[in-house]
Amino acid sequence: MSLKPVSEIDAKIAKGAVWMIAFKFLDRGIGLISTLILARMLVPEDFGLVAMSMILIAAMQLLVSFGFDVQLIQNPKAGPDHFNTAWTFNVIFATVCGICLAALAVPAVHYYDEPRLEAILYVLALGFAIQGFSNIGTVKFQREMRFDKEFRFLLSKRLATLVVTIPLAFIMRNYWALVLGQLAGTILSVIQSYVVSTYRPRLSLAARGEMFSASKWLVVNNVIQFVNNRAAQFIIAHHTDPASLGVHSISTEIATMPTTELVAPINRAAFPGYAKAAHDLDLLRDSFLKVISSIALFSIPAGIGIFAVADLLVPAALGWKWLAAIPLIQILAVHGVIKAVQTNITYVYLALNRPRLITIVWAVQAVIMVALLIPAVDHYGVIGASWTYLVTGIVMIPVNQSMVARCLGLGWTTFCRQLVRPLLAALAMAGVVLAVKSQLALRHGVTLDYVLALVLCVAVGGLTYATTLYLLWRLAKSPHGLERYGFGRVENVLGKAGIRIKLVG
Repeated sequence: MSLKPVSEIDAKIAKGAVWMIAFKFLDRGIGLISTLILARMLVPEDFGLVAMSMILIAAMQLLVSFGFDVQLIQNPKAGPDHFNTAWTFNVIFATVCGICLAALAVPAVHYYDEPRLEAILYVLALGFAIQGFSNIGTVKFQREMRFDKEFRFLLSKRLATLVVTIPLAFIMRNYWALVLGQLAGTILSVIQSYVVSTYRPRLSLAARGEMFSASKWLVVNNVIQFVNNRAAQFIIAHHTDPASLGVHSISTEIATMPTTELVAPINRAAFPGYAKAAHDLDLLRDSFLKVISSIALFSIPAGIGIFAVADLLVPAALGWKWLAAIPLIQILAVHGVIKAVQTNITYVYLALNRPRLITIVWAVQAVIMVALLIPAVDHYGVIGASWTYLVTGIVMIPVNQSMVARCLGLGWTTFCRQLVRPLLAALAMAGVVLAVKSQLALRHGVTLDYVLALVLCVAVGGLTYATTLYLLWRLAKSPHGLERYGFGRVENVLGKAGIRIKLVG
């Protein structure tokens, strides 16, 4: 199946993806800098304490995650009554859940045998309640595909947290920097939501019946996804110690940052386009394939690259006290690749108004995950949890593919064809990077050696990936798509620099 010419919806998705990818590059760049600075000043135990509290935060979020924003985006007839009802529910549920979270502080202390959690949970409970007052009007940015405004809003939220957390870490040198930084970031982001959007929500429950009727499957999905995302942290926290949980949390963030965080903006931009194309299965299928192709070009080399340089990245970026994270990052990076090329499928189901399919897929995944997690963590600790993620991801590939194939009339070979060139180019990149590393003589404990080696391997790997991808693209007779656009841009840049090379055509 050859991809059709770019439609108006595809163009809007592409434009939105550019804005959202730009945001994620800045967002994760800021986040990475923040994490690296904090990792140098704090210890794994500090991150573990916050991770313990975030398990309860995530559980409370289930009670306020009715997917109202999804409904507002999906429903072309959504008006002020719908927006006001969604905001009112957010305020009510967030306030109630904040109170419940504070009430759970003492039981959590006894369960984890960690008295420091009590004060942390009181502060985070306050932030949880405040978050519910965020302006629902910001959903209009995504609904109307005005991603430039969403870009500015999301970036301002990230900067708000950063400018508070880093100074606090320098001053306090403990976990309170993370906790108070998060609270301050929440307050500033709520204020900013009213600055960037002119919409002013009012208390109203006029559309409560319609909103709740459409939310039932999304609520079930959120519960199941909580199990998928938080089961490992919950089990690790119970079976090990805060330091182990801290290592696992940072490993997950570093390993999945280049894959899921690059994919998230593409998914965010794709969903409104899918919703508009839902009436035309051929158009939806073609848009889906274009999006998957774009995801593969970024996520596959990013994940495999992290796997290849993890032993350099950890000493160079996090420091020597984080060496236990190296094998975890390598395993989770591979899992991140698998997850990245599968996550967009759920947005197809949402666009087709078939959230029940998401429930089925995530329920199967949760059952497999929990069944493997408990014995894996009990016998092998955090490394067992990482292997569980990877094994579950592999098992879920045929489940995901068979279901989306039936929905879109899409063959396995057509889907896999979008992955072949990025995968082969990424494997070639990994081979070259591993060969280069084998020739390096690095002095243990000398951070500069690892920093220089990391820079060298990233440069060599990036050049190898781009070159191999270009050769494979030419062998495939230069098909239309993101590769043609990207190589065309490179050709233009080189031309302006006086280097005349014909890459496209």
